[in-house]
Amino acid sequence: MTTVGKLLGAVRWYVREVTGEADYDRYCERHRHHHPHVPLPTRREFQRIHTARRELDRPSRCC
Repeated sequence: MTTVGKLLGAVRWYVREVTGEADYDRYCERHRHHHPHVPLPTRREFQRIHTARRELDRPSRCC
């Protein structure tokens, strides 16, 4: 692989990590490993679940 290709690959990896795009891929890998008989949620369903979970984990006060 050329230096430019490696650089573009690194940039792609970084952008996917920062934007959260890679979260769904990691979730799918874990889900297939631990629950192979259960169908995977779509990306949209995953985002809803992830957002709802984040809102529930949020503390109720600022301090």
